[in-house]
Amino acid sequence: MDDAGRDDTAGQPDADTAAADDGDRFVVGVQVTDDQLRFVVHVPSEIDSGWRDPEAFQQLVADVTWEHLDQEATLQTIAATGEPGETVTLGYVTLQPDGTVVDAELTAPRSDEQS
Repeated sequence: MDDAGRDDTAGQPDADTAAADDGDRFVVGVQVTDDQLRFVVHVPSEIDSGWRDPEAFQQLVADVTWEHLDQEATLQTIAATGEPGETVTLGYVTLQPDGTVVDAELTAPRSDEQS
């Protein structure tokens, strides 16, 4: 299994990626390809202007995600159950531009189900 890469994807304006009054909600997932897993961050279409460095907030989102989930176990499950082209959604992280975590709802996939 290859290490998870990082990618940012412009999110569509829906309930899962809408900016919250007290932070911006970033939906996170893992995209499965033929030979790797990629950590993806869906960025809301409207985002607080305080986010100036896309790489920095993507890294912050990744750090919060892996603080809540066991990275190795999560990626192993996705590698075993995911199909190429699929993106397994793990949940969301809501952050303020100063790095404050407002909310996080993240769930690792189980090995007996495909997300």
